[in-house]
Amino acid sequence: MRKKILFSLTAALILISIYVVFFVAKIPIDPGQAAGDPNNFKIFYFHVPIAISAYLSFAVVFVASILYLRSKQQKWDIIALSAAEVGVIFALLTLLSGSIWGKSAWNAYWASWDVRLNTSLVLLLIYLAYLMVRQAVEEPEKRARLSAVFGIVGFISVPVSFLSVRFYARQHPCVVGPCPSGQGGGIGGEVLIFLLINFAAFFLLAASLMLQRIDNEKMKEKINELKRAKNL
Repeated sequence: MRKKILFSLTAALILISIYVVFFVAKIPIDPGQAAGDPNNFKIFYFHVPIAISAYLSFAVVFVASILYLRSKQQKWDIIALSAAEVGVIFALLTLLSGSIWGKSAWNAYWASWDVRLNTSLVLLLIYLAYLMVRQAVEEPEKRARLSAVFGIVGFISVPVSFLSVRFYARQHPCVVGPCPSGQGGGIGGEVLIFLLINFAAFFLLAASLMLQRIDNEKMKEKINELKRAKNL
């Protein structure tokens, strides 16, 4: 019942956020300063919440991995796997939405000199490798243990990506302060309200996907247990 409420609330907020961004929300910068079509800068309302949702998903991987190593309980391994898969989806969407935004702002889908883009790509590749490691190891306990270590060590890429524009800002804007030279981070008023609506929508979407994936994985484990019992 609670999950149905969560899923319904998530769907409603996603629809509301789409309507708000396309029909209500203001362009988050001065249109006269926009390098391309000013309307393209509305991607900001999607891009930022998606990126933070990816970071939070990988934070769940980090915490669940620690708890698995401490307790050896399979549920934490399942949670880590589910969060990693959702995080990879959101990290990919972050790069795609950022590339579309970049084409308008910089006249290029990919600015190879921008540190945030590169660290975001490395972040995605690290967690793709995490999922590949899980596929490569067949023995369940060894797979879970190795994945947990990978999930803990790999998390270092999250703060590196998030803080990159504070240490070395070139093209990518700094949205959440403090920012270099005191620039950026000045979100407020209606822009902040519209952004928070999108944050709520995408946070709930990430949580809903994780819960659904956890249920699927638990069902898969039950089926495997029945198969093993039948073979015995």
